[in-house]
Amino acid sequence: MRERLYLYDTTLRDGQQTQGVQFSTQDKIEIAEALDALGIDYIEGGWPGANPTDSAFFEAAPKLRARMTAFGMTKRAGRSAANDEVLAAVMNAGTGTVCLVGKSHDYHVEAALGISLDENTENIRASIVHIVGQGREALFDAEHFFDGYKANPAYAMEAVRAAFDAGARWIVLCDTNGGTLPDEIARIVGEVIAAGIPGDRLGIHTHNDTENAVAGSLAAVLAGVRQVQGTLNGLGERCGNANLTSLIPTLVLKEPLASRFETGITVDKLEGMTGISRMLDDILNRVPLRQAPYVGASAFAHKAGLHASAIIKDPGTYEHVDPGVVGNERIIPMSNQAGQSNLRRRLAEAGIEVDKGDPALGDILNRIKEREDEGYAYDSAQASFELLALEQLGRAKSHFDVERYRVISERRRNAKGQVVVESEAVVTVQLPDGSKRTGYFKNEHPQDLHDDGPVNALWQALKTDLGPYQERIEDIRLTDFKVRITNGGTEAVTRVIIDFQDARGRRWSTVGVSPNIVDASFEALLDAIRWKLQRNGAA
Repeated sequence: MRERLYLYDTTLRDGQQTQGVQFSTQDKIEIAEALDALGIDYIEGGWPGANPTDSAFFEAAPKLRARMTAFGMTKRAGRSAANDEVLAAVMNAGTGTVCLVGKSHDYHVEAALGISLDENTENIRASIVHIVGQGREALFDAEHFFDGYKANPAYAMEAVRAAFDAGARWIVLCDTNGGTLPDEIARIVGEVIAAGIPGDRLGIHTHNDTENAVAGSLAAVLAGVRQVQGTLNGLGERCGNANLTSLIPTLVLKEPLASRFETGITVDKLEGMTGISRMLDDILNRVPLRQAPYVGASAFAHKAGLHASAIIKDPGTYEHVDPGVVGNERIIPMSNQAGQSNLRRRLAEAGIEVDKGDPALGDILNRIKEREDEGYAYDSAQASFELLALEQLGRAKSHFDVERYRVISERRRNAKGQVVVESEAVVTVQLPDGSKRTGYFKNEHPQDLHDDGPVNALWQALKTDLGPYQERIEDIRLTDFKVRITNGGTEAVTRVIIDFQDARGRRWSTVGVSPNIVDASFEALLDAIRWKLQRNGAA
């Protein structure tokens, strides 16, 4: 019979401590509901009273299956637990579970808190007794536990023993500075269990300052802890926390973990992992990390011709799991390293069937190599690759031609003496029936120092009026814009890669190359619309 592991998410609290991250109350509700649907056991919603957003989230009290947890700290010295207003704010959140952080490193007790070790131990004990006495499930986050244990094991154990004896359901061992290596974590967890605190009452909370947060968490699980804490996409202070989007699939799919342990997340729910990871990035207006394990866009990308050829025969040759299990997909990027087997596979995935040995395959490869010599990069611009292949195959549809475009940017001072930058653009296209359409866009609010920029002006003008195709392109959203200079000096060539998304959740990337950055951008913008119309079968 498999042992139960409990998954504890602290994205809404510890993850919010990431530099540049600030969730709204609605963001928190959306993330909590997604975590709940995934099957997370505990969701730490924040620190009630610490800021208005956290307090509002607990007041909203979203209906969840998971155990909503309020976070706070142990009572302060010199007052009782019942009369500590900070602890009271945490209790007043009304959650069935409360997690309190307290010091377990003697150095921090004496240097940071300025109290005696005995006082700190009593603060821990009294706080947990107070929580349990009100019928709440109590967790004790033993801050700096591993550093404290290495410095003074007797006191670190005294601190966690106080919480355990007071009735804490979970004693969470924290690698707060992220500097403890996995073998140390495993050894110390084993010694804690040997000292009398059972593994089914222990949790692990690691930080990623040595890129070992996931490895350290797994080492702790194998050593005996039965609760694992982390954040989505590894959010967290400094280098982040243990990444649940890596930990969860590893626990569910990889041996010997999968056969030894069960979690609240089943294999079928695991299909939502990539979606929830990208949802969080969308909320934070971040570009998803391509190289992220399991959920990254490049996690199952096979560029080398040798790899792609083997993947066609058996995906297991270069993939440790089926990408579909975690809601991701296999990608065969196109580049000048590609062979014909790689090319046919990529075309087939795009719905473009080409017979083996078709002379057009060689033409496509030659064209790719020519274009990459000019500065194009098709391994990260799949939509532009598909359009190139369709043109070489004679299957590309002509939806419209651009007759001309013009873009103007002006930098000046307004009547208030403020520097403003104003951009406007005009794009004229000709449709297959011979009619012409002209789109126009201008930054209308220069007095507010609002600068849309020339590329955005072009994009808005281009998609202002495409006649019969207009309805099909309304949901296209530009999500990222990357510029690279491929040659220096007077021979400089600019490569622009733009990422897009539509209302169906489809993501695609296009590339443009020109000595003129605006023209390179316009080429990529054009490809985005053409790809969308081609894929939608617009006639």
